[in-house]
Amino acid sequence: MNIPSELKYTKDHEWVRIDGDIATVGITDFAQGELGDIVYVEVETLDETLDKEEVFGTVEAVKTVSDLFLPLTGEIIEFNSALEDEPEKVNSDPYGAGWMIKIKISDASEIEELLNAEDYKALIGA
Repeated sequence: MNIPSELKYTKDHEWVRIDGDIATVGITDFAQGELGDIVYVEVETLDETLDKEEVFGTVEAVKTVSDLFLPLTGEIIEFNSALEDEPEKVNSDPYGAGWMIKIKISDASEIEELLNAEDYKALIGA
């Protein structure tokens, strides 16, 4: 299972890449594996400012629909529009082409509350 050490993670199985005051967010390799084949990613919160742990969208797999929770408070400034036509990128490349949103971080102190790779591995029993 792929759990890159340079990323941060949430208990809701999202990964976060921090670059200055911008965070790129997607779901983890573990999450996409649990969901199965992803057929649709919906994010209707573009240009909205949401609080940490608010629902920013949904991911639909063959078997289920799951809410996506914002890992950090901030404004959603970008959606990976490639997922509209190719949602399977979340399965094939969850940490690369399968990223979902970019957030302009409002409260950098929240970054400290995210899990590191070791803590995430412990959470999922990897």
